[in-house]
Amino acid sequence: MPAVFYAYAVPALFVWLWSTGFIGAKYGLPYAEPFTLLLIRMLSTLVLLGGLVWLMKARWPGWRGVGHTAITGLLVHGCYLGGVFYAIDGGMPSGIVSLIVGLQPLVTALAAVLVLGEAVAVRQWTGLILGLCGVSLVLAEKLGSPGELGGFPLWTLMVALLALAGISLGTVYQKKHGGQIDLLTGTFIQYTAASALFALGAFTLETREVVWALPLQLSLAWLVLFLSVGAILLLMWLIRRGAASQVASLFYLVPPVTAVEAFWLFDERLGWLAMLGGVLSIIGVALVVTRPAGRH
Repeated sequence: MPAVFYAYAVPALFVWLWSTGFIGAKYGLPYAEPFTLLLIRMLSTLVLLGGLVWLMKARWPGWRGVGHTAITGLLVHGCYLGGVFYAIDGGMPSGIVSLIVGLQPLVTALAAVLVLGEAVAVRQWTGLILGLCGVSLVLAEKLGSPGELGGFPLWTLMVALLALAGISLGTVYQKKHGGQIDLLTGTFIQYTAASALFALGAFTLETREVVWALPLQLSLAWLVLFLSVGAILLLMWLIRRGAASQVASLFYLVPPVTAVEAFWLFDERLGWLAMLGGVLSIIGVALVVTRPAGRH
């Protein structure tokens, strides 16, 4: 396929798929506790991925590769998903959760400089900061309500920050240690590690009661097929092909896209600040991911 497809269509598809994760969580969490829901999601995904690994005869890494990949899985899936789902389930508005984890590009860029030695140009730092400003504007209406800010317990903020740390460090760790590992087997190992974490949480902290209502079934089907399989394979592919800070900048587009979806599905209105923030986020991402003319 033309290079322009990989440069624009694949990142756009990833952003859209990733943004639906908050929608899927909102639909599914009323019917199952967070770790229980995530455990069911991971186990269902492992069945599908196991079939793909067998059909494609994917190559398994050595034990060292297994260890590195498992650590990535605990960070990118275990910490991130566990933190996001528990924060939403604990009462933190999904928009605020989205804003907190939307800081990931800045955290990843800093980690990439310290751990990987990646060079981040001034224009890229400008884009990262502009993207942060855009995300803040998208959610300014929710953050501007004192009652809403005081309506969730402090521990939900802590687990949301854990999610931010997990996805940021996991992106850098995957870039450093997972470049030569097959995408299918690597993702299978990551989900296996995350499943162990979710099983530990479900059996020690939760009742594991599940109400198999239609919204939960539809939510799980979407989260498994399009998020856990489709979006994650795209993410690992993008990390492998691009600098960690450039890939991370795509996450700035998730809150604006999620806001549009929430408007369409739940009639949550967008103000002019939110629309301005979406434009700023897109400009910020463009500054980070595009190279000046003449540079390769």
